Amino acid sequence: MSIVDADIAFVAPPKPTGRRVSRKAGDHSWRYIALGLIFPASVLLFWQIAAQQRWVSDVFLPLPSKTAWAFVTMVEKQDFSHDFLASIRIVGQAFFYGSVVGVLFGVAAGFSRTVERVFGPTLDGLRHIPGIAWLPLIVLWIGIGAPAKILVIAKSVFFPVFLNTLQGIRSIDRNYIELGNVLKLTRGQQIRKIVIPGAMPSILVGVRYGASLAWALVVVAEGLSGQEGLGFLIFRAQSLLLTDQLLVCMVVIGVVGFAIDRSVGILQRHLLRWKHGFQG
Repeated sequence: MSIVDADIAFVAPPKPTGRRVSRKAGDHSWRYIALGLIFPASVLLFWQIAAQQRWVSDVFLPLPSKTAWAFVTMVEKQDFSHDFLASIRIVGQAFFYGSVVGVLFGVAAGFSRTVERVFGPTLDGLRHIPGIAWLPLIVLWIGIGAPAKILVIAKSVFFPVFLNTLQGIRSIDRNYIELGNVLKLTRGQQIRKIVIPGAMPSILVGVRYGASLAWALVVVAEGLSGQEGLGFLIFRAQSLLLTDQLLVCMVVIGVVGFAIDRSVGILQRHLLRWKHGFQG
């Protein structure tokens, strides 16, 4: 080794080990978790103080411990898991149907102005009618069971997925499409290799919003027409003044909704790991 090489080797800083990097990343993740828990912990503390000091009647605001015990009672004696799984099944099916149809229609309308002109005015009109407004009519048509709720929720999921897919395709640089034509790619190859990857960020935004919307709407749909599910439990608890059970359902809905959103967010980051944007 020459003198120059020796000098360079001497002044070169040591490479960080993987253990040190991973420890630093772990410290940051724990810091973010701690920051995220500050506000929920503050709300729980205020809830405890307000209930103990009787600022609000027990009928309207029971103690957190009483609410936690109500959860145990609902799980052990009232078959809470059956209602929870009923809501999960409805949301899963409605989200799948709405998102798949939304992506297909978005791709078709994005590629064809004719498809957009034929279906666009009708879809724009239907989009402004809330999904819950369709529920009474759909119940008259197909009954009060799960298919009615699935259809209403799928309709609400369809539009954000459809619009974001259409916008994502229209935002693709025209030069990429022209390059595909120069390379003599078929329409299917263009969709698979150019359109879908280019529109994926926008599509996933619509999918993430649609998943959260589906979980929120199932509560209303089950409360208005249903004999099972979390929405049914909430409306039943409200009519019987079982505030502790009502709060249990609300907490479960919030936790599951948070988990759904974070799961889709993780999938979004995994699929878009090639895309580096501003992180704030």
